[in-house]
Amino acid sequence: MIPRIDLSDLRIITNHFSDTHKIGRGGYGEVYKAVYKKEEIAVKLLDSAKEIDDKQFMNELSNHMKVQHPNIVRLVGYCNEVTSEYIEQKDGSSVFGKHIYKVLCFEYMHGTSLDKHLSGNSLGHDWPTHYQIIKGTCEGLCYLHCGCERPILHLDLKPANILLDKRKNPKIADFGLSRIYTTSRTHVKVIGSVSGTTNYMAPEVRKEGVVSDKADVFSLGVTIIDVIGGSGGLETYREHGAKKFVEYVHIGGRGIIQQIYIK
Repeated sequence: MIPRIDLSDLRIITNHFSDTHKIGRGGYGEVYKAVYKKEEIAVKLLDSAKEIDDKQFMNELSNHMKVQHPNIVRLVGYCNEVTSEYIEQKDGSSVFGKHIYKVLCFEYMHGTSLDKHLSGNSLGHDWPTHYQIIKGTCEGLCYLHCGCERPILHLDLKPANILLDKRKNPKIADFGLSRIYTTSRTHVKVIGSVSGTTNYMAPEVRKEGVVSDKADVFSLGVTIIDVIGGSGGLETYREHGAKKFVEYVHIGGRGIIQQIYIK
């Protein structure tokens, strides 16, 4: 069973969620680096300014607890607490206001997110590394769809939600979090509480709000194109087509597409 971590403990290990511990901010909230029970962890503080579906949050937390796969980021603990906090208003008066803390704690990934590697071209021209990332991402998504008791849809698969460890092995993160928000400024609303990122969204999701495992496969395909073609790979693919895209990858100096023999 994944343990509940007290808010008081989270405040201590993040120095009250200070900027010195902050390592990033995504569409779902801010992320802090901390050490808990001698393990480095990533503390994801979900955005309290957005309306969160509490029932869906518990459902997604339950999904995270059941998932165990080498290509899925491991959940370390969680927190779901309500506090009464002293708030100073614009007119100078003060009141006690309710603040809801919903926190998910994951293993810390030293390799950061895939999108940062793609934008900085830090993966180089080593095809085995690119292939390792593609293969691991495929296996992680296959596990979510076919290896769990009930299929789990990610609905926001993209390089920013694929984290790399020290050896550049990929691990899928943030699966299902797109469902817990009833409103969102940084994501495109498609149906109910489902949101995503436009470039990686399947046409049927974007236009009709039809969600299925095929939508994740579409996002996976776009992600693979990005891994092969670098940041902006999708635009190049759409502009020139598949054949020209392959030529672009070779001529452009990346030279990572090679024949592979799979044993």
